Order: sequence, then structure tokens, then C-alpha cells
Amino acid sequence: MAGLARTLGIFGGFVAVVAAAFYPIYFRPLLLPEEYKKEQSINRAGIVQEDIQPAGLKVWSDPFGRK
Repeated sequence: MAGLARTLGIFGGFVAVVAAAFYPIYFRPLLLPEEYKKEQSINRAGIVQEDIQPAGLKVWSDPFGRK
């Protein structure tokens, strides 16, 4: 029985680490879209899309926009 508890502890620890890594990458932007929209507007200020975008590729779009 101790072996099972150890295995579950290791597996649970791995799941917790993966969940902790996913939170700031995926879930936080979904929960706080206004904060990330503001940050993106600051980061992209002064950038002309046509100067950066290679020919033939789709122009940047709002990653928070719903389809």
C-alpha cells in the first residue's frame, strides 16, 4: 500500500507542476483579457504592421477577438 501512495504522490506532484505552469500561459489571459489587451497595445505601440509582416502572410489580428 505504501508503494501505491508513493506512486500517487509522484503522479500528483507532476500534475500540480504542469497545472502551475499552464496557469500563467493559458488560463490567466482567459480570465483577465483587459489586462492583456492593455499590455499588447503598449507593446505594439509604434509598430507598423506592413513594415514587419512578410508578403503573403495574414496581418496580425486581435488574439482576444471572438470568431
